[in-house]
Amino acid sequence: MSRDAAIDPRLHFARRQRVLDALGDGVLILPTAPETMRNGDVLHEYRPGSDFHFLTGFPEPEALLVAWRTGAKRHRSVLFVRPRDEEREIWDGRRHGVEGARRRFGVDDAHPVGEMWQRLGSLLDGKERLFHRFGADAEFDRRLFGVFAALARKHRRRAPAAHPILQDPLPTIAELRLVKDAAELAAMHGAARATAAGHLAAMRCTRPGMREYDVQAVLEAEFRRAGSPRNGYPSIVASGENACVLHYHDNDRTMRAGDLLLIDAGAEVAGCTGDVTRTFPVSGRFTEPQAAVYRVVLRAQIAGIRACRAGARWDAAHRTCLRSLTRGLVELGVLRGRVDRLVARDAVKPWYMHGTSHWLGRDVHDVGAYLATGDRPQRLRAGMVLTVEPGLYFAADDRRVPRELRGIGVRIEDDVLVTKSGPEVLTAAAPKTIRDIEAACVR
Repeated sequence: MSRDAAIDPRLHFARRQRVLDALGDGVLILPTAPETMRNGDVLHEYRPGSDFHFLTGFPEPEALLVAWRTGAKRHRSVLFVRPRDEEREIWDGRRHGVEGARRRFGVDDAHPVGEMWQRLGSLLDGKERLFHRFGADAEFDRRLFGVFAALARKHRRRAPAAHPILQDPLPTIAELRLVKDAAELAAMHGAARATAAGHLAAMRCTRPGMREYDVQAVLEAEFRRAGSPRNGYPSIVASGENACVLHYHDNDRTMRAGDLLLIDAGAEVAGCTGDVTRTFPVSGRFTEPQAAVYRVVLRAQIAGIRACRAGARWDAAHRTCLRSLTRGLVELGVLRGRVDRLVARDAVKPWYMHGTSHWLGRDVHDVGAYLATGDRPQRLRAGMVLTVEPGLYFAADDRRVPRELRGIGVRIEDDVLVTKSGPEVLTAAAPKTIRDIEAACVR
């Protein structure tokens, strides 16, 4: 059976109830993610849709959830799934099937996915509101409108509406996913442990003459040993001036003595991912210019983490890091002038061009609005998880910076849980100070 199966009927019932209570009366239709072709007859590794898995725990493709409230703290739910198929299971692995879905996943009923369109009419009949995101799958939407048309013909003498009131449920689900429940926090802690273990293994193995992908192999092997079935996103393993490419993915350069190596990588555990960046010396010791830049970024990151307190604006870490990095660039001789004026004109932008934080959870850039009602910044609440990841990037040909800084790229990123008593760094086990990094890299 799939490693993504999360068989916890009470948990998923409670999550569905929270979503349906927030949405109100109506029917929720939520498909899982589709399978996608890689090339020829080979599929990409399958991962269930994050929202669908959050509400069902069901791991297989070609599945659909239909759910609706029936009263206070009550609802009904139906899964449409692939039936058991002895021949296909020889090739692709065991399926839960209709009976398994009904028995194991805590839904009221389950049917073969091939019967979905003929059964949807009766499930939608008489319902005035439908919660479904249109536009994600044009063929699905076309057939759904066919169901509406059939219901309108059936009730033509009542002069019915052509379709129910339509509402996108994903913003509501995203808002509820912003604050993690106990099961997700356990998964986030597991992902953080596996991620930190991988980064530590990378520090210990790196040597001049290795290729970036050699280190990637060690990093991701440690993820697997630590219980992660897959990465949360493609690993960035960027040495030398490659560290100045924010989403570098070639991972094939031969590393040289004196290089820094920037690794941005995260392990997924139980459907949730870590997201950590560490920058360390390939030879095991920072040069003084490298250390000077690193100290500036680390100081900013520590200040940014402290700003992640319940009640603060979600971008408090970014605003804090911008000021700290600006001051650091003055100290490094890259900028001149008063820090307040430099911050006001965003003088750091050529060397720090990205944001400091994003939500983290089932997706590496997790769902959830950054602006609340009235376009005011979202306020941090206990149970939210976000990254704090300042950096400085000095291109090798950038004549605006002192020669000894050119080609240096540094980013430091941790995963931070907001709690009532202050920020908790989930990924603190990954070495971060210069002293601890050089100890981990000892040759």
